Amino acid sequence: MGTIAGGRLRDAVLLPAISLACGFAVAAIAVVLSGANPVDAFVALFQGAFTNRNALSETLVATIPYIFLGLAVAIGFRASLFNIGAEGQFYLGAVFAVFVGFRVHGLAGIVHVPLAILAGMLGGLLWASIAGILKARFGAHEVITTIMLNYIAFLLTDWLINNKGPMADIHASAPKTPRIDPAAQLPLLLSGGRLHVGLLIAIVAVPVVWFLMERTTVGFRIRAVGLNPSAARASGISVAGTIVTVMAISGALAGLAGADEILGVSHFMPASFSVGYGFDAIAVALLGKNSPIGIVLAALLFGAFARGGSLMQANAGVSSQLVSVIEALVLFVIAAELIVRILSARRRGPKPLESIA
Repeated sequence: MGTIAGGRLRDAVLLPAISLACGFAVAAIAVVLSGANPVDAFVALFQGAFTNRNALSETLVATIPYIFLGLAVAIGFRASLFNIGAEGQFYLGAVFAVFVGFRVHGLAGIVHVPLAILAGMLGGLLWASIAGILKARFGAHEVITTIMLNYIAFLLTDWLINNKGPMADIHASAPKTPRIDPAAQLPLLLSGGRLHVGLLIAIVAVPVVWFLMERTTVGFRIRAVGLNPSAARASGISVAGTIVTVMAISGALAGLAGADEILGVSHFMPASFSVGYGFDAIAVALLGKNSPIGIVLAALLFGAFARGGSLMQANAGVSSQLVSVIEALVLFVIAAELIVRILSARRRGPKPLESIA
């Protein structure tokens, strides 16, 4: 038991800590080579994320979509599905939410906000379900299909918003949708800032996802298919149905992230909407070890990177792109360890289905 507990502690704490240390070490070398002081750079990064005026609230604003998207990717991982299409699902969630936000009028906020959120979740769910159905029915690899669906989502959004498309604001100087109805906007938690109720929704989503995965029949089927599809099928579990279900749940969470950005932050959808949230979510899920609580901490870290990077560039003269170097190194170290574990597991053979009960 002590060995098992030690292994879990290593997986949950030691590996992420080593990954971060490696990322910051390489970043420090890059800062020195650029002629700047790494201490000044990292202090500016911390101040921009946590201590400057409105820094913490802005960091939390940036953290919210990472929580939703990290959970979305992690659910796919639990079923051994690599949902690399969270970015496209994020876009479709935003498209559905903004459409309900500016097309529907006359509703009270208590009705309009949930309606727009559900629309966003539906958009992500439908988009991810395409990849799930292709995987379940034809065996098409989800990495390929979700990447292709990302491009389709980007181009579809571009058509909808640009060149007087059906969702374009024809009076705007730059391509974008009309602003959503005020009743569809997420209420602010703090006056004088941008922190909104989406943070509370994200906090609620964490235990809900944990309960779904660890305490429900659906979660058991997802874990069973992820560990041993053949044994799951032999036990009467529909592997194809579970794959579609996993992708649908994952897409709904990614769509919720897109809806949150529309309803809580921008209140309209510009042509260039996302900043790569869907791709960063892969690193968030891996750094969080696919654990809901771990994902919250990883999302906060990435939110701090997103917020503090600009001040690091302004105060320390270091490019904010250095944050991407840290994120990439973190992902590299974790991915390398994950590959070693997968190869070791294959040499040992598949786990029995009873091991997950």
